[in-house]
Amino acid sequence: MSGVYARRIAVLTASAALAGTSVLLTAPTAQAAPPTPVSAATARTYLGQLTEQAEGSSTGYSREKFPHWSTQSGACNTREVVLKRDGTNVQQDAACAAVSGTWYSEYDGATWSAASDVDIDHMVPLAEAWRSGASGWTTAQRQSFANDLSQPQLIAVTDNVNQSKSDQDPAEWLPPRTAYRCVYARMWVDVKHHWKLTVNAAEKTALQGVLNNC
Repeated sequence: MSGVYARRIAVLTASAALAGTSVLLTAPTAQAAPPTPVSAATARTYLGQLTEQAEGSSTGYSREKFPHWSTQSGACNTREVVLKRDGTNVQQDAACAAVSGTWYSEYDGATWSAASDVDIDHMVPLAEAWRSGASGWTTAQRQSFANDLSQPQLIAVTDNVNQSKSDQDPAEWLPPRTAYRCVYARMWVDVKHHWKLTVNAAEKTALQGVLNNC
């Protein structure tokens, strides 16, 4: 441990003690990322294996039918786990809330220093999943999908960019940062293939267009 970092720990620990709070300190680390999606070639194969059909109805959908964010460990829920994973130099308090750090949003290339400026995006939105087959799942299956850390389904991004995406599929919305669109399409197909969700014709065409240029 460097002398600078050791002094930083001492100062922060002392400050926490004076404030009567506990702070969980983490050493500086390189920015992590969601699980690596399949290659473009594999994504093209997966896309061909997905069932193509017209999108289903949103009737009956609500976010509450996809319980999130689930507790992952101790006081840490899925959102806090992703904030820690996708950020740099993230420090969390005793409740596992991110109190400092930086987050780079792959969707738009912006960097943020407040967790409140960052949303955790569901790569395949919950409403899109509902219309693509999740309406027939159990609540337990939908909860697993909404908190899936093993697939490239969750990513920390700029909040208003995530809100502009809403529940749109790649025929309707792609990241404004064009350099990320290939990865985005690979992630989307990877998730849909893993969860056996369907694609509609326009969505499939849009994904093929992106993947063919990867």
